[in-house]
Amino acid sequence: MSKIAVVPGSFDPMTIGHLDIVKRASNVFDEVKVVVANNSSKKPLFDVQERMALIAEVTREMPNVTVDSFGGLLIDYAVKVEANAIIRGLRAVSDFEYEMQITSMNRFLNENIETLFMVSNNQYSFLSSSIVKEVAKYGGNISGLVPEAVEQALKQKFQ
Repeated sequence: MSKIAVVPGSFDPMTIGHLDIVKRASNVFDEVKVVVANNSSKKPLFDVQERMALIAEVTREMPNVTVDSFGGLLIDYAVKVEANAIIRGLRAVSDFEYEMQITSMNRFLNENIETLFMVSNNQYSFLSSSIVKEVAKYGGNISGLVPEAVEQALKQKFQ
């Protein structure tokens, strides 16, 4: 039986920190599904298809990583793809309280799917998609904060 992990997020856009979590998960699990949340209450810079294409491009050298999207409850998606685990990245202690609430609800809904936290590397602990978008919007240097393909896509969006 293969071990399948789901790495969910909005990924608007994917940062080097996100990519680090995906790479590390791909070393632990047989299959990793990076899933883009289709949250209609948010106004993303990139639409779901654009985010999926960027993630597919930057993970193309990871043969056990696939990209998908979901709407609704993450736990329902995890059941549908027969995932064993949900991987969540933690940057700081402040992330933990929110993530713990989500994890507790997911466990209430389905106790057969584990949530595992991966602590980000220290060099990425300050990094968020929101900060990257803000810096890119005003022409700041985002090199090294996002994969090259994402950097180019951000530059095009803000031209």
